[in-house]
Amino acid sequence: MTATAPETSAETPDLSGEGDPDRPAGAVPARPAARGARGYARACAARSSVELKAFFRNKQSLVFTLFFPVILLVVFGSIFEGKVEGTDTDFRQVFMAGVIAAGVMSTSFSGLAINVAIERDTGTIRRLALTPMPKSAYFVGKLVRVVVTTVLETILLIGIAVAAFGLPLPQTAERWSTLAWCLALGTAACALAGTAYSALIPNSRSAAAVVTPVFMVLQFISGVFYPFDQLPAWMQNTAALFPVKWMAQGFRSVFLPDTFTAVEPAGSWELGRIALVLALWAVGGLLATGLTFDWRGPRVR
Repeated sequence: MTATAPETSAETPDLSGEGDPDRPAGAVPARPAARGARGYARACAARSSVELKAFFRNKQSLVFTLFFPVILLVVFGSIFEGKVEGTDTDFRQVFMAGVIAAGVMSTSFSGLAINVAIERDTGTIRRLALTPMPKSAYFVGKLVRVVVTTVLETILLIGIAVAAFGLPLPQTAERWSTLAWCLALGTAACALAGTAYSALIPNSRSAAAVVTPVFMVLQFISGVFYPFDQLPAWMQNTAALFPVKWMAQGFRSVFLPDTFTAVEPAGSWELGRIALVLALWAVGGLLATGLTFDWRGPRVR
């Protein structure tokens, strides 16, 4: 969808009010910058609307991106049982905290990387770049799509985990605050990493094949399906380089008792380090996107 380009004007402002019968004499007319800001806001809103409609009308996107983590939660939550060794915490609660991190990665990394790669390969991004729409509105639309779908995904996962598997909700404002900033930073880190990673996808046909293995491997080595402290040391060290491990740890700090830190590798939740790592991934993803993002796919003329 194209949007109206920001309006500009080189005319001298009419301060008398004579040129506009609806404006009182002496009133200052709307500045071009203000009109430009309104035009830009309309372009961003229009692009965001297109992104959301395209996502929710695409059954494949809904199943793979939104409902795949839900399926994992229901299936594995029904299989796992017992306490985590060395704690009084039900293993299902540990898994559910981890699968929320997987849900964030699904909507903000996997779904976005595949979508951008498809749009680049089919020439959609190139056509949008040639319209009067500000190029930055394209990224705003993607951001709105990611935020909406990630929040919806998180609500779905938490709702099912609480209703069906007894996951306790956070009991303090501090834990709710941790949930909010961990979700925000994790979403930003994964979304920007996904946009940058899309540059490695050669064409739309191979998009899922290039993205899905990364998505699955990071879940396995980041403590989503298995207690993180019981993974081999090399897996722990590798996972610590990526945001999923830190998101899962942050969500564990929200939903699990503090006594669970006894089996955390550092013996604590490391909230400061979680925030730092996720923020660094967000900044790195932004820089990588700026350096690698291409508005034209290799097969687009």
